[in-house]
Amino acid sequence: MVRSSITGLLGALLLASAIRAENITSDAHFYGESPPVYPSPEATGTGPWAIAYGKARTFVASLTAEEKVNLTAGITADSGCAGSIPAIPRVGFPGLCVTDAGNGVRGTDFVNAWSSGLHVGASWNKRLARQRAIHLGYEYRQKGVNVALGPVVGPIGRVAEGGRNWEGFSADPYQSGVLVYETVEGIQSTGVGACTKHFIANEQETNRNPETDDQGEYVESLSSNIDDRTMHELYLWPFQDAVLAGSASIMCSYQRINNSYGCQNSKVLNGLLKEELGFQGYVMTDWYAQHGGIASANAGLDMAMPHSDFWNSNLTDAIANGTMEASRLDDMATRIIATWYHLGQDTYFPDPGLGMPKDVDAEHQRVIATSPASKDTLLQSAIEGHVLVKNTDGALPLKSPRLVSVFGYDAKGPDALQFNTISFQSSYPAIQRNHTLWVGGGSGENSPAYVDAPIDALQRQAYEDGSSILWNFDSIDPQLDSTSDVCLVFINSYATESQDRPGLTDQYSDTLVTNVANKCKNTVVVLHNAGIRLVDAWVEHENVTAVIFAHLPGQDTGRAVVDLLYGRANPSGRLPYTVARQAEDYGSLLHPAQREGDYWLFPQSNFSEGVLIDYRAFDAQNITPRYEFGYGLSYTTFDYSDLQTRRSNVSTTAYPPNATIEQGGNPHLWDEILTVSARVSNTGVVDGDEVPQLYLGIPNGPVRQLRGFDKVRIVAGESTPVAFPLTRRDLSVWDVDAQQWHLQEGEYKVYLGSSSRDLPLSGTFSI
Repeated sequence: MVRSSITGLLGALLLASAIRAENITSDAHFYGESPPVYPSPEATGTGPWAIAYGKARTFVASLTAEEKVNLTAGITADSGCAGSIPAIPRVGFPGLCVTDAGNGVRGTDFVNAWSSGLHVGASWNKRLARQRAIHLGYEYRQKGVNVALGPVVGPIGRVAEGGRNWEGFSADPYQSGVLVYETVEGIQSTGVGACTKHFIANEQETNRNPETDDQGEYVESLSSNIDDRTMHELYLWPFQDAVLAGSASIMCSYQRINNSYGCQNSKVLNGLLKEELGFQGYVMTDWYAQHGGIASANAGLDMAMPHSDFWNSNLTDAIANGTMEASRLDDMATRIIATWYHLGQDTYFPDPGLGMPKDVDAEHQRVIATSPASKDTLLQSAIEGHVLVKNTDGALPLKSPRLVSVFGYDAKGPDALQFNTISFQSSYPAIQRNHTLWVGGGSGENSPAYVDAPIDALQRQAYEDGSSILWNFDSIDPQLDSTSDVCLVFINSYATESQDRPGLTDQYSDTLVTNVANKCKNTVVVLHNAGIRLVDAWVEHENVTAVIFAHLPGQDTGRAVVDLLYGRANPSGRLPYTVARQAEDYGSLLHPAQREGDYWLFPQSNFSEGVLIDYRAFDAQNITPRYEFGYGLSYTTFDYSDLQTRRSNVSTTAYPPNATIEQGGNPHLWDEILTVSARVSNTGVVDGDEVPQLYLGIPNGPVRQLRGFDKVRIVAGESTPVAFPLTRRDLSVWDVDAQQWHLQEGEYKVYLGSSSRDLPLSGTFSI
């Protein structure tokens, strides 16, 4: 690790010189170089944290130095938890259990596999996101998990082929922020802590960790080189909402940020998170992401997982020799214990890891965390993340088909299912050939109580209807009965932690769809996708009548899609990303950055596009997408009218008034400046849910950026009002020189409609 520190320093010096020469951004002094911010701010126990911090300070004062140190790093334990903090029996502290993931408790039995983050984003339903999080938190609590390692807002989806984009909610910071706020509050309402991750600018899997390459050369982690304005307006935005919601923990990321490792980057941990955002919880490493000892503690790291090779007695030695202040160790311990009190885990909470067996053969207490009360939310969450993107001449919903033919590897269930051994291996890295895809791979996998595959639900439907069903899961060019009323083709697009995707299409699946469509005049394609998936190889085929982006619905995948196919549910999902016509349309943001040139041993990823990712980039470059951000169809139609803006009496000074920093930052950032309202009507013949979306053209900002959305149920023939309050932060841009959010003076453009490019209402207002 000494070698790592030396090579990291040399790499930083080389890059700093190059960045100054290139002058990539307006504040180049910050781009590629991470300025030091010391000391690490001590938590203040502000607002709702006050009582917990009072208790925690008293508690920590009673600990020995060794006991304080033991709180700051995990230990090897047979608890079955991903990470464990040891108990301190002398003072009645039982220890902590932390485990994955943001979409279900992993590695145990009697839990549900919930919809993944991307699926929640595709639902655009903030109330449903909260309900899902409450049920999810309950399952963690029942299993004795103190901290759930989720939700995810980093990666946000900068790189189209990013391997972990499916774990986050959306490629838009505003939408991600709204949904992470609801998720954090929902999980923590059950007394379980949320660990929002991965902080920050963690946008690809390629070179995410240092390693020795095939030539024996030591290669540092990738550096995400990012300017200050982009950091605030795009990547920090949803983390700010997580902190505002009171996230107990924040997980620092593997890669470097401006050439300083994420878990010892004083600018992002001390400066952005703890000082600017007023974060009251503790910073936890991603697993084995600690690369320095006292330096990481001084930079703001509070807890190392799954253990630390650097701390232990070295922390007390550092205090003794003056390289670390005793107050820093006290603050680390206090932050950790304060969250324990803040969540009420000191009064009644199951023993840490109570229901978390180490492996399938281990004896463990039988703890049933699933609840009948969660069934409706589990299914509804699965349903609402499906996005209908094509429906020619009302091909869907299906109208009493007598013969249904089903094709594709994704329709079937897994051959075997064990609570902690779910196989997502495939000889085709772009797809999962073994079974239907309800979740992606890696630490974001979950453990289903069952898997209701599409074919299972379709056979139940056939039983109810008295219809017939035929299937072929294995052939790329299947034979089919010419009397088939509809041909359903199920394919998927796989992604996993540790590697980025090999592409946004795969030839096998495209050929399968085309072969079926060539023979069947009513071909409906259902695509379970862990990220963006291009469809132009077949979407315009005259026999492809309907297409559903089914995302990652969790264990109720079959039941959910069949409810939609047969019209028991009306599609209401919308895309939380942009689907291009061709891969090249994503430009430099298609592929992850690779090692190259002078920085072969110090990989660099230059975020020189600034805030222009996804739909913002397509708008800026005037590229027509196949399906735009926010797009989705329904079995009914909607109309928009009566756009209005109403100003409040809140001050509109250029910068927010000075105030004591609270969790989330300056409280005046949440002052409501004005409200945009309109009326939405259901002009069709069936009840349905619409997702009105508000976009603003902010002076000195992108063409359009999302600044409001809702999901409203509207009975056929009726209408409902919608209103979108806009805060100071919503209307501001980040001023690099002033280091504050700057409310812009001038004319703002207002757009309201059903997607980022279907915006029938427009107007302006001035500040």
